[in-house]
Amino acid sequence: MTGEGKRNAYIQACIDGKGTIHLSWVWRESPDVASNHDLSYACSRDGGKTWQKSTGEKYQLPMTIETAERIVSIPQKSELINQTSMAADAQGNPFIVSYWREPNSLIPQYHLIYKKGNIWEVDNMNFRTQAFSLSGGGTKTIPMARPQLAVSETGRVYLIFRDAERGSRISVAENSFPFTERWFIRDLSEENVGSWEPNIDTELWRTQKYISLFVQETRQVDGEGLSDEKATPVKVLDWKPNEK
Repeated sequence: MTGEGKRNAYIQACIDGKGTIHLSWVWRESPDVASNHDLSYACSRDGGKTWQKSTGEKYQLPMTIETAERIVSIPQKSELINQTSMAADAQGNPFIVSYWREPNSLIPQYHLIYKKGNIWEVDNMNFRTQAFSLSGGGTKTIPMARPQLAVSETGRVYLIFRDAERGSRISVAENSFPFTERWFIRDLSEENVGSWEPNIDTELWRTQKYISLFVQETRQVDGEGLSDEKATPVKVLDWKPNEK
């Protein structure tokens, strides 16, 4: 993959139970986070030697903005975040989670992207009410976390996140494919974890089907600034969903 010296690709990846590598990414045109745009996809069934689109068409390497399979068109200045999460179900179907705002809204929302038949679908979770902007360079102080994703063998999808609207607690939104119901949201913690972003132990999820999170209250100062906050304790939060 190459940005041809003009842009950069910010990727997320996962490996399904069959060994297929799934890759998705957004393009960024400049150091300004607001220049993130579009969501593209590729997969490899031979350990990364060759790559193909979701249609089965082979990529000529390196992949570029002209040749990439664009699965969701998202304009620049849509508050599209980079480097989020992917997961796959038991059949090897990929799911991607990110956030951005729709053209007719000022409020960024979490979105789940998945393929249904030959069409990539986008589920706007649409439960947030707070507007903000990602414009500017460097690391941003953001009221909502980059989400993490886990998909069970039954097709239940779990989105782990943190949002200032919910007191910056550790929260999970869950729903079952094909997502005909509203997302059910619960908090997994009572404490405020600041600017924390989730990190799932994917191996424990794969083998034991519980979500294990590395947790530490953090403070992110805008634009790589330094915080004078004292060190905070580190812990592990384990949660086993009940799908009965």
